[in-house]
Formats: sequence, structure tokens, C-alpha cells
Amino acid sequence: MVSGLVDRPFSITYDELLALPRKTVTCDMHCVTTWSRLDNTFEGVPVQALLERAGLKATANFCLVVAEQGFTTNLPLADLDRPDNLIALKWGGEWLTPDHGWPARLLVPHLYLWKSAKWVRGFELLDEDIPGFWEQNGYHMRGDPWTEERYGGRGLTQHEINKFRNASKKISG
Repeated sequence: MVSGLVDRPFSITYDELLALPRKTVTCDMHCVTTWSRLDNTFEGVPVQALLERAGLKATANFCLVVAEQGFTTNLPLADLDRPDNLIALKWGGEWLTPDHGWPARLLVPHLYLWKSAKWVRGFELLDEDIPGFWEQNGYHMRGDPWTEERYGGRGLTQHEINKFRNASKKISG
């Protein structure tokens, strides 16, 4: 699903996703826990194609990525709307396994791996930044590995976490 601040919200089935044009991206992956894996090859549907299909409103500046079991992560639109970002279906030429996000995972290779949500279900385009799961628990709001954006300072209070979780639940339905 792509919804929120878009002109043409839509949902697609997995079979419809598989029928969309795909591209291959080779990239490095960086984990917040300090490991990296170089020269990974992913195949999937370009995120930009989905955003174009939805027609972004001028007020859309952020995205809350919605995944299975209530997991969310946030991204500035400038980080989501990039040519190398995919809804990844394959890694190293093989279909993703459940441990790595099957049936589909977001790939945002220029940010730490927690921003590349596994088991992705959709995008909610927003005018303000809403922290996702890890960001509510002290991770950085953006996650750039080249500037060491691992942790964002103080963790949120339980009251703040509840406020954002309630907002996320309304979005993820």
C-alpha cells in the first residue's frame, strides 16, 4: 500500500508486485552494530516507480514505512525517493528467505540497515517525521553510516513512545 499524502493511494497484491518491472542494485550494507557486508546484489521493484504511481503531494516530506507485526521505520522523503532504493525480492540471485525479509523488504542502501525494513507492507507519506520502532527507542532519526548516525541522544519517555505507537497503529491499520 502507498497512502497518506498522495494523489492516488493504492494497494497491490504480491502477484501484482512480482509483475512490475525490476532492477538490480549492487551495494554495501552497514549495520548499526558496526558490521558491514560489501558488494551485495539485490533485485526488486524500484521505490521511485511506486511513488510515481501514487503521485506525491507537495506537502509529503516524510514516510513511515509499515511492516509486519507493527514494525515501522521513518525516512525523510529525500532518502526514500532515490534510484537505488528497492522493494527487494532477491538477494544474491536467490529469493529472499523469511529471515531476510521474504516476501519483500525495503532496501535503502545509503543508510544503516535498520532503515531497510524487512517484511515491508507499505508506505504512509506524511508532512511530519514520526519516529519508527527503533527511533522511539533511541536510534537516530536518519541513520547515515558515514556520519555515525547510530543513536539519536536520549530515548523517548514511555508517554512519548505511546503517543507515537498510537499514531503508527492508526496508519498501519
